[in-house]
Amino acid sequence: MSFTKILIANRGEIALRVLRSAHALGYETVAVHSTADANARHVLEADAAVCIGEPLPRQSYLNIPAIIDAAKRSGSDAVHPGYGFLAENEDFAAACRDAGLVFIGPSPEAIKSMGDKAGAKAIMAAAGVPVIPGYQGEDQSADRLAAEAARIGWPVMIKATAGGGGRGMRRVDRAEDFAGLLQSAQSEALGAFGDATVILERALIAPRHIEIQVFADRHGNAVHLGERDCSVQRRHQKVIEEAPSPAVNADLRARMGEVAVKAVKAIGYEGAGTLEFLLDSEGAFFFMEMNTRLQVEHPVTELITGLDLVEWQLRVAAGEPLPLQQAQITFTGHAIEVRLCAEDPRAQFMPQSGRMLAWQMPEQGSDAIRVEHALRPGDEIPPYYDSMIAKLVAHGATRAESIRRLQRGLRNAVALGVATNQAFLQQCLAHPVFADGGATTAFIGDNQAALLDPLGAEGDAGLRKRVAAMAALLLHHSTGAAVASPLAHRLPTLQRFTLDGVAVSGALVQDGAHSFNSKLNGEEAKLDVVRHADRGAGGTSRLLVDGLAQTVTWARVDATLHLSVAGRAWRVYDLSRAIAQRGGESASDGKLRASMNGRVVAVQVAVGDVVAVGQPMVTLEAMKMEHVHAAPIAGRVTALHVSVGDQVGSHRVVAEVAAEGEAKSG
Repeated sequence: MSFTKILIANRGEIALRVLRSAHALGYETVAVHSTADANARHVLEADAAVCIGEPLPRQSYLNIPAIIDAAKRSGSDAVHPGYGFLAENEDFAAACRDAGLVFIGPSPEAIKSMGDKAGAKAIMAAAGVPVIPGYQGEDQSADRLAAEAARIGWPVMIKATAGGGGRGMRRVDRAEDFAGLLQSAQSEALGAFGDATVILERALIAPRHIEIQVFADRHGNAVHLGERDCSVQRRHQKVIEEAPSPAVNADLRARMGEVAVKAVKAIGYEGAGTLEFLLDSEGAFFFMEMNTRLQVEHPVTELITGLDLVEWQLRVAAGEPLPLQQAQITFTGHAIEVRLCAEDPRAQFMPQSGRMLAWQMPEQGSDAIRVEHALRPGDEIPPYYDSMIAKLVAHGATRAESIRRLQRGLRNAVALGVATNQAFLQQCLAHPVFADGGATTAFIGDNQAALLDPLGAEGDAGLRKRVAAMAALLLHHSTGAAVASPLAHRLPTLQRFTLDGVAVSGALVQDGAHSFNSKLNGEEAKLDVVRHADRGAGGTSRLLVDGLAQTVTWARVDATLHLSVAGRAWRVYDLSRAIAQRGGESASDGKLRASMNGRVVAVQVAVGDVVAVGQPMVTLEAMKMEHVHAAPIAGRVTALHVSVGDQVGSHRVVAEVAAEGEAKSG
């Protein structure tokens, strides 16, 4: 079926990725957006755009009638769902078909058959695909599920049948934890997918997560494009993906690929899809689920095959046969992708939102490094959507070369104003277990302390000292009004600030037009300004500190100075001019503060309740994940400042608890 104008039912870097291939083939494109995304890059780069609702996904990107209406109003004759949101929703695919629109993806029937994890396992088992033992029955009572979990044996995985991306998924190691984790998984699944149904599976200990990319057309042709290793995960969400897998040889690749192709032919599948497997240490593999869409990590497959998978999607949807047969598909080199996310790894990977003050991705001079993102400096990262803000992908002749190129790409990236996992990703790539190709799904959990060490990858004990000296200089420069360049102005003698929460104090004195000396926390440093570019509230400088020249990108907002040095972000808080804060900023004051911007989805206590330390009080939803906020102290709840449905900002006080003695005396 031919088409000429494609509506892209997604946002951000996903929409931009589809736009690129659609424009290359000559198609017109239409973007959709929520009110929060009115000025987003994907909106501006499409040929036309339609607003489809308010910021919450259910009001916009999950609003099927609004998207169908946007397609009709814009004259679109095809819809590409991207990946995420409605990409695997059979009702959306059916609505497109009923409206006379080409849905660039599989049929509603195929999506339905594979979208339900329980049904998919049954179909795969019937097709001879190995599946993990478990329970996928209709009886969803807590007692039946608990009994089935005990029968399967611990540890057990709870998985939402309609879910993906780690939402509605919990691992249970002990019988006494099952009821609470089941309730948590069902609640998250209901909120994310509108369906609380779960299945249970035996949890494999430290397996590999291997997926096979498949493509099929309406003429009966089907091929696989090799495997991707997605074992490095946190909270069951992928962090690093690579192709080929260090654990898969040619024989295993052929066997897994043959199984995957057989499976898609069995269901009459059309378009792009991915079959996900767990691979144990003995080389046995088990089907987990099928994603009936393109994956976030598809670029690694593109780089080793030289193919454009979105182009393939468009050609298949237009009725063309697959461009290549299995024997014509070849693999060259190695590719690795990392997901740069707006999250704080040192706060349990809590999603973050806010204004990105400085944003600079590495140049893409060749296929050696590829970056997909949708941000510009000054853009707001809203709290309503997924936390991923960019993908960096490197391709090399060998795995080691790919790792080196990706590490350099991360070092050259600048993201200031919103916390990201940039330094964490560098730690992962540099860790010997990953470097040796030995990472399993237990990699982050087993090595978390080392991976969260901000200086581990740098291996430089003097880095913090140099950054502190840079901070001292830039703090005083950035507080000046009409300052002569470069940095030639009178500096105050005393310095007080925090560097990533660590107190720093001392003095900075000028020793020439471009030279300075600092003595901070008893350590002396000599600074020289090599180059300085000031853009008002931020800029880029090249500073020589104790004989080592480094580039620092910086941005200042009030008393906070953000620095990007050595491939990671640093946060400095100026205490020299800050108004002294009164008490009440620590957890001991009994005030429960929101750890991120988010929406209140549950309030588990009432005023007057007695709570224990760590007892759940308020649950926020941010970037499609639920985050439980627990009582900071034991005592009585004296105030609740939020209700279900409220949108709250980071650090806002949402509840207050008074120690029992204080509550009585009050």
